[in-house]
Amino acid sequence: MSTTRPIRTIGYIGLGKAGYSLASVLSRSSSYSLIVQDADRTRAELFIKEHGNATVATTNASLNEIDVLITMLLNGSIVRSNGTIIIDTSSSSPFHTRDTAELLRNLNPTLILIDSSVTQEYAFALSKGDATLMVGCSDPNALERAMPVLKCMGRYVFYMGSLGAGHAMKGLNNYVSCASILGLCDAFVAGQKFGLEPSRMVEVMNRGTGGIFRRGRGLTRRFKSGYQLQLLLKDMKFARKVIEEMGVTLSLPGLIVRELEEAVEVAGEGPDHTEVIKAWERRAGVELIRSKL
Repeated sequence: MSTTRPIRTIGYIGLGKAGYSLASVLSRSSSYSLIVQDADRTRAELFIKEHGNATVATTNASLNEIDVLITMLLNGSIVRSNGTIIIDTSSSSPFHTRDTAELLRNLNPTLILIDSSVTQEYAFALSKGDATLMVGCSDPNALERAMPVLKCMGRYVFYMGSLGAGHAMKGLNNYVSCASILGLCDAFVAGQKFGLEPSRMVEVMNRGTGGIFRRGRGLTRRFKSGYQLQLLLKDMKFARKVIEEMGVTLSLPGLIVRELEEAVEVAGEGPDHTEVIKAWERRAGVELIRSKL
């Protein structure tokens, strides 16, 4: 396989919430043929039923002739054809990403790994093609080849640097967001105990300095952002590792991880990340007033 020919065939492994949405964007493009695979065969078959421009990989050999492999769960033994680009869109440790690249090089020196983490307001909105991609790649030629595919999946594509940079950015982006969420939990429970109405607090924050981040989801009690609390905890551990490996001594990363671990004990591992507020409610002995925000 020539490493300069245009990308025509895309393999996609991992049809979870975000993966399903991103794959659906690719299936709508007439520029590519799509081969999908998932551990849950019924989910892959559902995807094919809903998206005609795709087929199911019945065996690993079905993926041998693809030009690009996009995966949420990297398995380096799947693709062995020369010049294949592997795009990892998961939330992963950037250090693990670099280790994986080394394993791939040992398997086949022509396999090229690109990390491209995803962020967006709602995971379910990824199917609209409005995702923001954070890309790390150490091979300029591979990045040039993959760029049309990346731009097909997302509205905004940011090249962050060498391999692992995309995953590092995802962790740090979520770190900033999470720090804001925990501060918001503090403000809500303290404010309501003082006599403030949480929905009114949100109105003020959205018109002032507190409106830098999205506010108020927990007040609806719907808890349907599409991003699990357990995944947020995982991402915060990745972010803490990045900060520690850079030799930066900070107390906030460890504090955030401990607070989230307590929240998981209260809400469980399956709930939405906005249910983190329940840990604060239990600690403060209050339940925030429900709002239609």
